[in-house]
Formats: sequence, C-alpha cells, structure tokens
Amino acid sequence: MADNDDKIILLDVWASMFAIRVRIALAEKGITNYESKEEDLFNHNKSPLLLEMNPVHKKIPVLIHNGKPICESLIIVEYIDEVWKGHSRFMSTDPYYNSQSRFWADFVDKKIYPPSNRIWRAKESTERETAKKEFIENLKKMEQQLGDKCYFGGDTFGLVDIALIPFYSWFHTYETCGNFSIADECPNIIEWAKRCAQREAVHKSLPDMHKVYEQALVYKMHRLGIH
Repeated sequence: MADNDDKIILLDVWASMFAIRVRIALAEKGITNYESKEEDLFNHNKSPLLLEMNPVHKKIPVLIHNGKPICESLIIVEYIDEVWKGHSRFMSTDPYYNSQSRFWADFVDKKIYPPSNRIWRAKESTERETAKKEFIENLKKMEQQLGDKCYFGGDTFGLVDIALIPFYSWFHTYETCGNFSIADECPNIIEWAKRCAQREAVHKSLPDMHKVYEQALVYKMHRLGIH
C-alpha cells in the first residue's frame, strides 16, 4: 500500500492501453487509494492540469505523486516498481534481464501499437490490409519471445506483460475491423492473455472489449465527420 500521506493522481483515459498499463501496475502493488481523473481527449479538451503536468507531450497517462508528475507509461510503470519495492517486482536485479525486458516493452510501443492503430483507423482497405499483415508479423515475434513460458519473464509477471496485456482489450476491435482471428494467427498469445486476465489486478483494470470497440467506432466516425 502507499503511505497514508502519499497523494497519487492518475490522469487517465479509460480505453487507453497506455493508461491501462499504469492502472495494472498500481493494482499489482496493491495501491488503490489514488484519484483517477478522466481526460476528455475525444473532444480535444485537455485539462489545465494535464497541460501543466505534461507540457512537452500533453498526453496521458500522467502519474502525479505528491505533486510531482511522471510521464510516459513505461517510465511510470518502472517508477511504480522502484517506489513501492515491498511488493512483487516487475523488474529484476539482473541488468541483462532488465535490458531484454525494456527491449521488448519498447518493441510493443514501436512495432505492435502503430500497425494495430492503423487497422481500425484506416480509411482504405489496402492500408488496413498492410497494417494487419505488419501487426500479425510483429505479434508472432512476441509469441516467439514468449515461447512456452507462463509470462514473458518466465514465472514472473513483469514489465513486458504489463506493456502488452492492455492490447487484449482491443483485440476484438482489431479482429472485427480487420476481419481476421488473432487466435488463429497467434494462439499462444491468446493463452498468455487469458492467464494474465486471471490475475486480479489485470482483470479489474481491463475495460470490456466490446465497449472499447463501440468507442473506437464512435471515434472513427467523428474523425470522418459522420454524426
């Protein structure tokens, strides 16, 4: 638990996989006494607090711990792990292990997120098909890295799991918009995701995938000017 004197605020968006990472990390540490402030990014209505706490990128999530902002989801997850050490750790004492964890967490951000985002946002079928092919190819690389392990860190739920599992809430959106099955393409990733979802911290932090899909459709129509 956080100290009673700690004041923790999370600038949040419920469907954001990046914000979900932070919610999972906090829950894994048993930290529940924090205030979540939902940002209205759908209408580009960023709060003064967000602009003050993250003046460089002006994006969520932002964790405000005793008045001090920490930005960027993977950095926030590592910060949480460093500050609240009395719980199971996301990182190791082994520098090489940590280097590999950071590599694959970064791979999620650079190679999984961009094509997955284009699958449901794409206006043209050719763009969508290209994005789908890239997404599947890179998700297969994640599956190879997972191998037959329980989690990416072996028996330990860690940084890479936290980086990737929020995308599970978006799988239905990708599959519906892209007309494909992730279970057919990457069955071990689905089994891994189901194991992760059995963890209380993950289960409570993941939004319903059908609600995510509905929100994605609304957002896409809004971008296209369809009301």
